[in-house]
Amino acid sequence: MKGEIFANVWQTDYIVRISPKDGHVVGWIDLKGLLSAPYKAGGADAVLNGIAYDSAGDRIFVTGKLWPRVYEIKIKSLSVK
Repeated sequence: MKGEIFANVWQTDYIVRISPKDGHVVGWIDLKGLLSAPYKAGGADAVLNGIAYDSAGDRIFVTGKLWPRVYEIKIKSLSVK
């Protein structure tokens, strides 16, 4: 996971994991259910939009447009979808 490129997939609840060596997709992170329905009521603009990595703490944070908070996530498995 370290050294990979993470990118949100526009208007979905997925983050794609990309190999910087060859550009191939090496996995997906499914964030369905992270943001509760009342907050998704913001419409099409209330989407996953921010990914940050804290190298000192080896932590991943995500947020989105019109989201009320930033979430720390932990990756359970590294399988390719």
